[in-house]
Amino acid sequence: MTTLASPVLSAKAAAGSTAGAARGIAVENLHVRYGERAALAGVSARFEPGAITAVVGPSGCGKSSLLAAINRLTDLAPRCRVSGRVRVDGLDAHAPDTDPVLLRRRVGMIFQKPNPFPFSIRRNFAVSLRARGIRRRDEVDGRLETALRAVGLWDEVADRLRRPATELSGGQQQRLCLARALALEPDALLLDEPCSALDPISGGAVERLVRGLRGRLTMVVVTHNLAQARRIADAIAVLWLRDGAGRLIEHGPTERVFEAPEHPLTAAYVRGEEG
Repeated sequence: MTTLASPVLSAKAAAGSTAGAARGIAVENLHVRYGERAALAGVSARFEPGAITAVVGPSGCGKSSLLAAINRLTDLAPRCRVSGRVRVDGLDAHAPDTDPVLLRRRVGMIFQKPNPFPFSIRRNFAVSLRARGIRRRDEVDGRLETALRAVGLWDEVADRLRRPATELSGGQQQRLCLARALALEPDALLLDEPCSALDPISGGAVERLVRGLRGRLTMVVVTHNLAQARRIADAIAVLWLRDGAGRLIEHGPTERVFEAPEHPLTAAYVRGEEG
């Protein structure tokens, strides 16, 4: 894969546009409720700039809700209420004057199931880029090729850019979605179980891509796969369901969390005894 030499990301760093990324993502006393059900309660965490943080924990502990709150997908959920503060590179994500559409361009989201638009491969990029005001054909095509090369997909699809994206395999579709997000030059990527619907070979390709982006983007990855978390992450955040809501019980460097966890539930979880 050619991820490390991605011109999109390298040019962005060289231009100094990642200077603000030094602040990463900060979540302070975050509460998320869906109607009467609490999903998260009092979660505070800092996701370091350029680092990969894996968010782990049993099902139902609010991992996906945490990602949704960071880029305000919670706005789209009926009866969802969010309190607390989320800052992305210093921007108050939930401030009344923060445009959620612009926020989501800065904070890309990759879902468990690949979600390419039901268009051609090329139009998948054109639609996203035009929404950002990028309409010149040469610029669209340049970003398309750069992003597809960055995820190791260009040689596989260069001769069928006008074919439907839905004809690609599951692993190719997920890499296409990653490329589409990278073409917008985000500051951060949120990935919700990005490999769980893929076969081991395709999942490995996505893992390598994520690792190759280390140092260039702030990434938060939700995963149930503890082995994957250990392979790809610089830090681990452990959420747990307590008193009816997801709470952060541990957060620290990957090796420390796995080798010397501070919370007894974390220790049991990484040993496979809980969750």
